[in-house]
Amino acid sequence: MYLIAGLGNPGPDYRLTRHNMGFRVLEAWAEALGVRLSGRRFQSMSARVVLHGRSLLLLCPMTFMNRSGEAVQACAHYYRLEEENILIVHDDLDLPLGRVRIAGGGGTGGHKGVASVARHLGTREFPRLKIGIGRPEGGQSVESYVLSPFSREERDLVDQVTQLGVRSCESFVLHGLDSAMNEVNGLNLIQTKEERS
Repeated sequence: MYLIAGLGNPGPDYRLTRHNMGFRVLEAWAEALGVRLSGRRFQSMSARVVLHGRSLLLLCPMTFMNRSGEAVQACAHYYRLEEENILIVHDDLDLPLGRVRIAGGGGTGGHKGVASVARHLGTREFPRLKIGIGRPEGGQSVESYVLSPFSREERDLVDQVTQLGVRSCESFVLHGLDSAMNEVNGLNLIQTKEERS
């Protein structure tokens, strides 16, 4: 069984913010699979689904970002999951919007949701799908930036990135971590000026 957990903050005030890219990818995948994220089990919205013979649990913790690990750990413990079968989907400041990256472990990058997951699982060696959101410009604070919505000009690219996130999750489940990394880590949805001309 696989646990795919998207990180974000619950409630309408946060729904369209940069910090909620994890939720956005999980919601899009659930819609594509014809299931609905619902309930309160594990302090989360969740859905069970079978994809090509593989059992999945899609999970969006409702604990707020800083306590995401509580929900992930409760679910992982209940189903006795190994960390290699847990994929955490989250926003990443160190990647530009238009890039995603799958990693098999590593540091938290200052992401409080990822840090919470690491703390509660007792390891940093769990796969994660990082969805690039870029860094703030013009002196805007990181906190203000991640909790703000995408601009109108960014929305088409955000939709494309969301679909790439779904594709990345599917590749991880169906083909494994290494294959998924090879498939998606080199992709860039942002065309350079030279490529467009």
